[in-house]
Amino acid sequence: MQQSGTTVSRLLAAALAACGALCGNALAQGYPAKPIRILVGYGAGGATDVTARIVAQKLSENLRQSVIVENRPGATGAIAHQAVVNAPADGYTLLMVSASDAVLPALRASLPYDFERDLAPISLVTSSPYVLVVHPSVPVRDFRQLLALARSMPGKLNNGSSGVGSLAHLFGELINVMADVKIVHVPYKGASEAATAVASGQVEMSFPSITGALPLLQARKLREIAVTSGKRTSLMASVPTISESGLPGYDRTGWYGMLAPARVPKEIIAQLNAEIAKVVQTPELKTALNKQGLEPQTSRPDEFAAFIRHEIEQNAKLIKLAGVKAE
Repeated sequence: MQQSGTTVSRLLAAALAACGALCGNALAQGYPAKPIRILVGYGAGGATDVTARIVAQKLSENLRQSVIVENRPGATGAIAHQAVVNAPADGYTLLMVSASDAVLPALRASLPYDFERDLAPISLVTSSPYVLVVHPSVPVRDFRQLLALARSMPGKLNNGSSGVGSLAHLFGELINVMADVKIVHVPYKGASEAATAVASGQVEMSFPSITGALPLLQARKLREIAVTSGKRTSLMASVPTISESGLPGYDRTGWYGMLAPARVPKEIIAQLNAEIAKVVQTPELKTALNKQGLEPQTSRPDEFAAFIRHEIEQNAKLIKLAGVKAE
């Protein structure tokens, strides 16, 4: 009887697995049958929101179904994350995330969800190098000179950012760790306020997005020093990288990508991945993204999962080394 019971259990497990696969295939074949929501954990007008809306418009055309962007700001993105984690795993509630979201797990140990376990990566969508800028009165023309100045004046140079744990904050802390210098972090309420603080001379440097920096650079209120990515960006081709300018191995960028609740059928994840890759590479979207200082960059779901894991690990190490504490 024990052997018979074991056999029945195995047959039942196999039947359930087969049913799950068939149900997943059936669901994917009819997908999408209703509007899709893309949640954004930040307010309208920000880079995450703009990226989501550019992609949503083209996805809607290709899928022949409404794709709606819904802003759920608050708790540094965590409110939107939790809403997607709790949503049905049917592919109709998605999440647009940014590089800043991969900082949260290291900065806030009490998150009510696990970023990697509870969310399923679909695809990277874009990358966004940032640019290190200084006030024109700072007597440096390149990154090597800036490092020399920082070493000669420990604790005297100030880096303005949009807040504790922001990308601009961590970009500066990474320089401190890699170059063994002391550049002081000064948080502001937002990225535009931080850039304005540099332009007015309140702080010496910052790391704005390229699009955020361009108007102030063109008005000669800021001076570009280097970009943060490992390779030069086509968006600012004449500006060298930090890595090639005295700090080899420095490579940090902003990025944006799409996630879904865990347990969404793999067939739907694969379909969304293929559609995102298709729309992001169209000339129309490339132009729209480039105007926002974004470069199209897609990936397979497994590649994006590995990328997120690496980002979270690197952020955790940097936050620990730099002694960064949540506000």
